[in-house]
Amino acid sequence: MERSESRQVQRDANPPAAFADNERLRTYLEIASKAPMEPAPENRLETRGALAASRGFLATIEKRRSIRQFSNKPVPFELVENAVRAASRAPSGANQQPWTYVIVSDAAVKERMRAAIEREEYETYARRASDEWLAALAPLGTDWRKEHIVQAPYVAIVFAQVYGLKKSEAGIVKVKHYYVAESVGISVGFFLASLTHAGLATLTHTPNPMGFLAEILERPENERAYVVIPIGYAAAGARVPAVSKKTLEQILVTQ
Repeated sequence: MERSESRQVQRDANPPAAFADNERLRTYLEIASKAPMEPAPENRLETRGALAASRGFLATIEKRRSIRQFSNKPVPFELVENAVRAASRAPSGANQQPWTYVIVSDAAVKERMRAAIEREEYETYARRASDEWLAALAPLGTDWRKEHIVQAPYVAIVFAQVYGLKKSEAGIVKVKHYYVAESVGISVGFFLASLTHAGLATLTHTPNPMGFLAEILERPENERAYVVIPIGYAAAGARVPAVSKKTLEQILVTQ
């Protein structure tokens, strides 16, 4: 995962000459030049196959909706495990992979999470949220009641590792992580796409604040809850808000 800094260093027309006297850069380039490399995986398809795969994926992903009523039909855990594997393939800042996926199926733990989430959500709807925020939420038909936390066979809680923890001779030391929010967001996208591809229903939920989840799930000090995702099959007769997505013309710019 790469990003250009907003303040660019003004460069000579011949960058190597411009940086010839930069000892710090020379040292870095010497180390980077020795990084182990391997052949890139082959993933190219011929045009007809590529179009078919692309259209098939689009047709599947277009069926993804935020589901709030779940069936009690069992979900093969391999589907969830494979989705976590897919999420682990996401690009991340400096390849630090700053995420942890906690998958909860224990009914008692889900009940504890629901109770804590509903307390916070009630405060949001009753006091914290602005009138503007509530007006934006109303068309979705949501409120503080979160039965889906206990209805869904699995609930994934994705944690962002805001910094790393590494063992050293001096003990446990902190390791700075880069672009954490961006990295975890991309990983969650992979996760949701994999679950949708497997025919599962999901919901992305971000109660605020979420610090209680780290306590309930006994996570280490460097992890912060990022999103809660119930996972299962949609209940018979499940309903979703009659809302639309932006058109391609509204979001695509070509130059």
